[in-house]
Amino acid sequence: MLQRFRADLHVHTCLSPCADLEMSPRKIVAEALRKGMRMVAICDHNSAENVAAVKKAAEGSSLEVIPGLEVCSKEEVHVLALFEFLGGALEMQSLVYNHLAGQNDPEVFGVQVVANENDEVVSFQEKLLIGAVDLPIERIICEVRRLGGAVIASHIDRESYSVISQLGFIPEGLRFDALELTAHIDDAGARRRYHDYMSSMFIRNSDAHLLADIGKNTCEYLLGAPLFQELRKALSREDGRMVCGVN
Repeated sequence: MLQRFRADLHVHTCLSPCADLEMSPRKIVAEALRKGMRMVAICDHNSAENVAAVKKAAEGSSLEVIPGLEVCSKEEVHVLALFEFLGGALEMQSLVYNHLAGQNDPEVFGVQVVANENDEVVSFQEKLLIGAVDLPIERIICEVRRLGGAVIASHIDRESYSVISQLGFIPEGLRFDALELTAHIDDAGARRRYHDYMSSMFIRNSDAHLLADIGKNTCEYLLGAPLFQELRKALSREDGRMVCGVN
């Protein structure tokens, strides 16, 4: 039987230099559960190093943690890469790290904390995670799909770091599984502004960098279970699965 499950597919942790240090694995899980989330995707900037800790922190709870990362392309387009298994996210991370130059300056960009499931600091990532990788958007999408992942265009209504702000439009050759809207545009406004893309799937996520923001801008999904493969079906409108939102 299909049921509605609330999901936030764009949550940062304390690994992202622009995120609050309170965004630790256990606190993220606790806040997501408190707000009725059944799925969250952990999508730190250009890294998946904290995904395993959040998954472990969620063990035994009703929360499904989807492995992911938010990749910044050569054109400075932000893209969410979501995977069924941690291995896919880590393989994508390896590719990203090989094409990511620069070293983080904590005083300028913020610290990048790698934590464990008990919210203990394991290490500090020194790569410049806030930077852009030397890979075009087309290559990033291709690699995510090769690894069996789903690709979502981040915050398309933002005036920076979105596919529309950086390229001016969404080229037909870029096959996104969904287009993400922020809380700054309502459903009616999205239909008017993005009428050329209404055949695409629109979803909402929080892009949370603070605990209080988790779950603030989300969708419900009609699924058989809160699982990645069920989510993929919803994004493709398969077998009665669907996104309960702007579409």
